[in-house]
Amino acid sequence: METKLLNLKGQEVGKVALPEMFSVKPDPYFIHEVMKYYMANKHRGTASTKTRSEVSGGGKKPWKQKGTGRARAGSTRSPIWRKGGVCFGPKPRSFRQYLPIQKLRQALIEALSSRAADGAVLVIENLGLEAAKTSSLNALRKGLGDKSVLFITDKMDKNFKTASKNVAEFGWCLSQNLNAYEAMRSSKLVFTSAALKALADSVKEAK
Repeated sequence: METKLLNLKGQEVGKVALPEMFSVKPDPYFIHEVMKYYMANKHRGTASTKTRSEVSGGGKKPWKQKGTGRARAGSTRSPIWRKGGVCFGPKPRSFRQYLPIQKLRQALIEALSSRAADGAVLVIENLGLEAAKTSSLNALRKGLGDKSVLFITDKMDKNFKTASKNVAEFGWCLSQNLNAYEAMRSSKLVFTSAALKALADSVKEAK
């Protein structure tokens, strides 16, 4: 499988053969399982409500038990009262899930294969900018023309990192940190030549 090779102006200057890992048949159900894993692990689980024992006030019985003609009540902080405690409300908890590292590696391979089949994987010669100016990325941004572009590199160029901070569409990560979730959530994946080789080598070593 081949894909476009771009320069820093977003222009196509040739073709690049993608490694074998980009030609695997993806299983959508497996990718969905792994996406749920990543999204669950991003869930902070900090939602919290107060029970009747935690709400302030309510220490005094509002009226005597008998003779008033009203329902029996022991506290104004009962869940059925206004400003009372909450029944079965959320409490801080962990939503964390676990998947074996082998599954996560396989999910990355299948996710990249899926994106490559959609034509969303590109390769760029390098990300070395002469100056850390956002204006130097205007041509590249116009050439890519997508809502979200993830640049994958083996080592981040300081000028590119600074220049891309003000470009909402651009994100970046190192090849060793790339995962299936990041691969699936971006409109386009742009690898540097070195990052593509480093990723292919790491997959071979893992096998």
